Amino acid sequence: MATQANTPSLCYTHKLQFFLHINPIPSSISLVGNGRGQKKPLNLSCSSFGDDDYYIDADYQAGDGFSFSGGKYSGEPSPSDEWFKQGKIVKAYTSLGSGEKAKDPIFGLAMGADSQAAADVFRWFCVESGSADNPSVILIHGLPSQAYSYRKVLPILSKAYHAIAFDWLGFGFSDKPQPKYGFDYTLNEYVTSLESFINEVAVGKVSLVVQGYFAPAAVKYASIHQEKIDNIILLNPPLTAKHANLPSTMSVFSNFLLGEIFSQDPLRASDKTLTSCGPYKIKEDDAMVYRNPYLTSGAAGFALNAISRDMKKELKKYVEEMRTILTDENWKVPTTICWGKRDRWLTYDGVEDFCKDSKHKLIEIPMAGHHVQEDRGDELGQIIYDIIRKKRFGL
Repeated sequence: MATQANTPSLCYTHKLQFFLHINPIPSSISLVGNGRGQKKPLNLSCSSFGDDDYYIDADYQAGDGFSFSGGKYSGEPSPSDEWFKQGKIVKAYTSLGSGEKAKDPIFGLAMGADSQAAADVFRWFCVESGSADNPSVILIHGLPSQAYSYRKVLPILSKAYHAIAFDWLGFGFSDKPQPKYGFDYTLNEYVTSLESFINEVAVGKVSLVVQGYFAPAAVKYASIHQEKIDNIILLNPPLTAKHANLPSTMSVFSNFLLGEIFSQDPLRASDKTLTSCGPYKIKEDDAMVYRNPYLTSGAAGFALNAISRDMKKELKKYVEEMRTILTDENWKVPTTICWGKRDRWLTYDGVEDFCKDSKHKLIEIPMAGHHVQEDRGDELGQIIYDIIRKKRFGL
């Protein structure tokens, strides 16, 4: 039986700063195709202008090749800058890069520092709240999102816990290495990198809170390290066979070339993905924080392409593996599933049956969408606080 918790459009223009030279297409060739004639390839090439290498993701002051000109709205402090000041950089998970400089996946042009693998260990951005002497709670964002999504949850948990929200590799202010140059954004890499990060920031046992499509990675990590986990709280995870396909808003980033173009548009990569999956009305200041990675570098978009392609190919396997872990008799981690019932990406059908069969507690949050922490952060913070407190004190 589920428990129910108490409970102007954006428009601006941008300019792509890379240049395509397209060979003229003879009038005899139809772009639609009528089954006649011989197909001819459409040749694309990209040129640099000047003697220097053309960097795909240069510093925002110079503009960058695949994102918005200038990369920022102005030189004034932004909400993203203010959020960054609250956090710190943690080094975790050894880079496996070959040392070769990363190139973009379309034209083979040299890429800037944001897309290069770290020389030794990757850098993760995280925000901590509460005393480090208290039990640790690790807050794990979903796809695509940032640690910023937990900004309303952190102060509530900090009253009794050491709460830590972090950006996954490829997101927010964490490193975003170009795929195939040190990190390929697969589930197994996220599992092992999560282990490395947690070992750096938390001593002793931890509680995990994970949202959306990154739930399989956190559950797999927890299954390997059950002795280290006090609780795991899953927020709208993909649990059923109907959840095994990426929504069209995300799968578009897996398409060749079209995916690369769309992932460099902050309105598609950030605003649309956040607002299409729930009843969100995001304030402009908050939207600017989510857009920032896509405004300042092409690296965030290329990472999103890689993650989307892996998820589109492997999500069914990841969901089945997570279901197997959560229903296994050897799974001993206290598990709660919180479900925002206004999720437009993942249907509620089958969720209640799964929780009943697996004997995991289900808490419904009627007014929340897919990104529960973004939509009902204060409410969710109190729910998490109460879940951990009851387990901690045996209430």
